[in-house]
Amino acid sequence: MDLRHSSTTSFLPYSLSKIHRISSSMLLPISSSLPLPPEKAKYYRELQAAVDVVQRACHLCVNVQKSLFADDGRILEKSDRTPVTIADFGVQALVSLELSKLFPLVPLVAEEDSSFLRSNNLVDAVVTAVTDNSSLRSNQLTDVEVLEAIDRGGKISLAFGAKPATYWVGLALIVKGEIVLGVMGCPNWKENFCNKPTNTTVVQENEKSWLEPGIIMAAHVGFGTWVMRSSMPGGGTRTPSKWTRCFVDQSYLIQNAQFCIPDSQTWDSLPLSPSFEATTDANSIGDKQVLLLQTCCGSLCKYLMVALGRATVFILRAKAQTIIKAWDHAVGMICVHEAGGKVTDWKGSQLDLAADEAERRIIFPSGGVLVTNGNLHAQILELISANSTVL
Repeated sequence: MDLRHSSTTSFLPYSLSKIHRISSSMLLPISSSLPLPPEKAKYYRELQAAVDVVQRACHLCVNVQKSLFADDGRILEKSDRTPVTIADFGVQALVSLELSKLFPLVPLVAEEDSSFLRSNNLVDAVVTAVTDNSSLRSNQLTDVEVLEAIDRGGKISLAFGAKPATYWVGLALIVKGEIVLGVMGCPNWKENFCNKPTNTTVVQENEKSWLEPGIIMAAHVGFGTWVMRSSMPGGGTRTPSKWTRCFVDQSYLIQNAQFCIPDSQTWDSLPLSPSFEATTDANSIGDKQVLLLQTCCGSLCKYLMVALGRATVFILRAKAQTIIKAWDHAVGMICVHEAGGKVTDWKGSQLDLAADEAERRIIFPSGGVLVTNGNLHAQILELISANSTVL
């Protein structure tokens, strides 16, 4: 996580099941009401909790990010990446604490454990960051509570049954093998929700809020994908956020599609390159060229762009030496699906989030991951199949 780039301060890959209720007075909600009918949306309460905790996590990232800047606006270079580390661990602890209060019986799958903090004298800084952003901030959190919250998602913290309900640390709720909700957020997202206004249904019109930084995306199975501007930390003066439904791009021709790929991969390494060249110049696209969008920082950013209709295709090649982590994809998958898109591996099979039977941390897509608007999925799978032996 590099806090100087918008798409990584944001995306917090997590899941839930049924549990006990707590008094609403214990929570200090900071999110707008969901645009779903609570009597029909089966996981309305879980989604509401997920949106709230993602917003709090975004606030934590913003607060930590401020420590990167000097008073004159210069970025402070810190070779030990301390602020980044505090944000990583702080987000995990915050999400774990908030969800465990509402859903104590649900296992958490997350990336970090507390051993690094203990050995690098960073415990106090993380505890402070979490306490300042928690809904339970009226009670000072102890070091033990925060460290235990981090370790709740560690590799040895849980065992899975055959069909567990889990929260992935992006936030995605998986029940009996099905992703039923997902929430992700980016506090520094400064662009409009989409390039094509016809791809959105505005619940309550508010043009000004589209220009303000920060975005939250939420999806519930059967009820679509929605976005809103994230709220300001500490109850700032920002105009109240409104939910907007989003849909994938409607292109039917590959030549009209907008592609994005991992930052660590090149177009020439992908099986579409024998058929099409890539250009980053939207004003000069040739007959055998496609537009390659310049995006930054992580897979979830690409999923968000496809769900928003800003990108048409995200393609990732699986490499033998690279581990593909479930939390980098779970929340993005439901957001794209509910926006009308499709996600499979390169053979057209669904991504299996339970393939890692012991820990539910790794996925094994055949060839790679393909995320599209749905209309182009079959065409691109055919090209991948035809060209994979060429590379």
